[in-house]
Amino acid sequence: MKQMIKLAVVLGLLSFAHTSLAAKSWGITNEEKSVFKGVVVDVTCELTGDCPENCGAGSRQLGLKTEDQGVILVAKNLTLFTGAAEELHGFCGQEIQVDGLFTTHKNVRFFQVQKMRAVGGKWQKATRFHKAWAATYGGKPRKAKRWYRKDPRIKAIIERDGYLGLGPEKDAEYFGSQ
Repeated sequence: MKQMIKLAVVLGLLSFAHTSLAAKSWGITNEEKSVFKGVVVDVTCELTGDCPENCGAGSRQLGLKTEDQGVILVAKNLTLFTGAAEELHGFCGQEIQVDGLFTTHKNVRFFQVQKMRAVGGKWQKATRFHKAWAATYGGKPRKAKRWYRKDPRIKAIIERDGYLGLGPEKDAEYFGSQ
């Protein structure tokens, strides 16, 4: 019986250690690993009252609302140049548990989610963006690693505004002088 109790305690500790602070460090100054629960919310809705159904179906910035910290901005995940909308919109209005890093930039604190789960559910990596992008624009998720170089929305913006955002004429002027 003592052996069973010891085994249960060890397994309990291991499962706790596995789910707590499992986030990978990115080497960012003042990063802070964190695991917490919050309700997925549409940040614009929380700030202005403009609240479309289903948190805007992934088209708006999403955050996590906690009882003790208020609304937490969720900025990026494990995919370059993406926000967390693709990762979180399926959880709109639900309480989830997240694992990742808090970082601060110019006195703005935000959270970079690396793993998430419905409370009591199975952990999943925050890597949905690649699959969703590949399904929309073709190709395999692994090939979508540098999605921003192939995305037709980004290409249209660059064609309209140039690489510098000042127009194609300014781009020609700047890059022509290089």
